[in-house]
Formats: sequence, C-alpha cells, structure tokens
Amino acid sequence: MRATVKPPSQQAPAPGPGRPRDGAFDERILDATLALLAEAGYQAMSLDDVAAKAGVSKPAIYRRWSSKAQLATAALARLQAASAPERSGAPRADLVTLLASFRRLLLRPNGLALIGTLLAEEHSNPELIALFRERIVATRRAQVRALLEDAAARGELRRGADLDAATNALIGSFYARYLSGERIGADWPERVVALVWSGLAR
Repeated sequence: MRATVKPPSQQAPAPGPGRPRDGAFDERILDATLALLAEAGYQAMSLDDVAAKAGVSKPAIYRRWSSKAQLATAALARLQAASAPERSGAPRADLVTLLASFRRLLLRPNGLALIGTLLAEEHSNPELIALFRERIVATRRAQVRALLEDAAARGELRRGADLDAATNALIGSFYARYLSGERIGADWPERVVALVWSGLAR
C-alpha cells in the first residue's frame, strides 16, 4: 500500500538554529488549538487561551507559528493529514474510504460550524482564508483528484471525463447535505461515489 505523503504546506516547519524542536511540545499546542477552535470558534479563540490550555508560554507559540491564522490552519492541516487513509490500489474503493474519513472530520464536535467561523473571516482576515484554502481545501481536493486520475490512468473512466467537476461534486455534496439540514449518514460516501462514478465510468 502507498502511504499518504504530506505536501510541503502541511509539514512541520524546519527547526531553526539552537535547541531542536520538541515534537510533543508542538503536539500539545496544536491539540489545545483544535479543542479551543471547536469550543469557541476562530474569532473567540486567543493565543493566551491556547497557551494556558497547552501549559506553555505565549512567546513559545510565536516561536513556532507567527500568527493566530498560521497556528489555527496548522492545527487543522495536521488533523486532516492524520486522518488520511492509505491507498489500497483500488481507486473507487479508496474514494469511498477517503470520503468516509472526510465525513468523520466534518462530524467532529462543531466540525462544520468551525468551517463557517473561518469563512466568516474572508473579508477581514485574508491571511486566514488564504492559508485555509492552501492547507486544507487544496489538500483535500488534491487527494480526491489523485484518485480520479489513478482511475483514469487505469482505463476505468471514459476518455475526457470532467475530473474537476467530479472533485467538486464529491466534496461539495457533504456541505450541501449539511446545509439542507439532513443527516450525513455513514452510507453517504458510498452513495455519492456511486452516483459520480456512474457518470465517469467507461
């Protein structure tokens, strides 16, 4: 099986000169950030709160992440990367598995509501939105697109299939389902893959 490789934007920054980075220390900060994002949302979360919850100093956070936006998106990117499943080599089955992991992330406490708090910052905090799109949105789209491209290379999809539209349909269906007020059931990943695949397959 092929392990998922993190793109550069999700990898931990290289340590600078001096004492080596303490991975466990970083994990505490990122865990505290995720917890506070889920509890209070982005706007209400402060770096003082993160420092207190993680049991670290505020300057220690700034030595690792230069802004609140950098920290919040690093925490979300780490969570997404940790949940990414390995590939089995069967693109259709892997799509279902990937979207099932996406569903679990969205259904975390306040998972989808948290995304709303980030998007609400679009006009007042362009750095946050740019990082969110780069580290989380683009990464998820790249994972889905890669599986569709694998299927196309194997001859499983018809020539000229619109993989960009398929990527949007697969991911966007979760947001549409949530906004409709309907439950995103455990069968949803299989249902949406089956529907999209029927329009792509040879």
